[in-house]
Amino acid sequence: MAQRRIRVLPPMPFVNRRNAGSSPSAPNTAPTPARPSRRTIVDSAIYQDGIRVASPASLAETFRALHDTPGGMAWIGLYRPSQTEIHSLAEEFDLHELAVEDAIAAHQRPKLERYDDTLFVVLRAADYLDVPEEVAFGELHVFVGPNFVITVRHSESPDLSHVRRRMEADPELLAMGPQAVLFAIIDTVVDEYAPVVAGLANDIDEIESQVFDSLDANVSRRIYELSSEVIDFQRATHPLATVVDNLQLGAEKYHVNEELQRNLRDVADHLTGVNERVDTFRSMLRDILTVNATLVTERQNARMEQLSELSHQQGEDTKKISAWAAILFTPTLIAGIYGMNFDIMPELHWAFGYPFALGLMLALGLGLYFVFKRRNWL
Repeated sequence: MAQRRIRVLPPMPFVNRRNAGSSPSAPNTAPTPARPSRRTIVDSAIYQDGIRVASPASLAETFRALHDTPGGMAWIGLYRPSQTEIHSLAEEFDLHELAVEDAIAAHQRPKLERYDDTLFVVLRAADYLDVPEEVAFGELHVFVGPNFVITVRHSESPDLSHVRRRMEADPELLAMGPQAVLFAIIDTVVDEYAPVVAGLANDIDEIESQVFDSLDANVSRRIYELSSEVIDFQRATHPLATVVDNLQLGAEKYHVNEELQRNLRDVADHLTGVNERVDTFRSMLRDILTVNATLVTERQNARMEQLSELSHQQGEDTKKISAWAAILFTPTLIAGIYGMNFDIMPELHWAFGYPFALGLMLALGLGLYFVFKRRNWL
């Protein structure tokens, strides 16, 4: 398993198209800006008493509609906006420059920062990819003010469209204001951690079976990669617990609705369960890696013992072969000597020469046999 890297795209430049082939006398035409290749405004709406009263198509229209709606709230959803669009929002809603800088640069850890009456929240969404057995991470920035909510996504996840539909289906909840939207977004992000936890748990079960039931050499690599995924997931969930705790601490101070506080406590409980599971996963993987190393060592030792036994057996076989070769060599030597075609040789014409040669062969062979037998070569 690798972490999905999110890159902030630069603003789309305007392309000036001129009739390069026209004559000098041709009328001068104004440059035509190129149309954007993607839509950065996913959804923009103005709500009054929890009811959508306007759906502006641009940021400028959203600003005008919000000014024209007494007691209204703007919820602007953006996907990889340009710097120009973010600076436009910062100017309209008086967003702090540090928060704007973080929203442009992205790659932030989950955190909560308050700038006067505006909250800036960074969330890390997670999505489990079953085929590569990886966890893909998304980044979401949320600006929450007295009468606006701005969400800036730098990745495909999380998809906030169902959050908006759920909130719009409950006008009473949406009428509680921007804090209700923020808590609903955090709740969605935490709920989407559940499939990730289930996927990691399934992978750990598979690895446990793989460690004990097979001799797959890639199991150590799989444990290491899964440990990296768990650590990255931990970096997304643990700081979020601090964010939720800080929101709970500031709820009474900033007079947050009691019902919203109960919802936030429920989110905190779910997040605590997720963090406990993730911590357990990390401990389990550490133990599995230790067990796997022990099993690998035991298998290597068993293999070495088998090789030693094989080497010893080969040595014993070599000694037996050498002993029999020496026993057979003696009569062969005697026979070879007396088989030479010479006229003048000792005992060549001796009447007992043949029986003596046979007896000598037998005696030397038996002598060597008993010598090798005493030395356990035979």
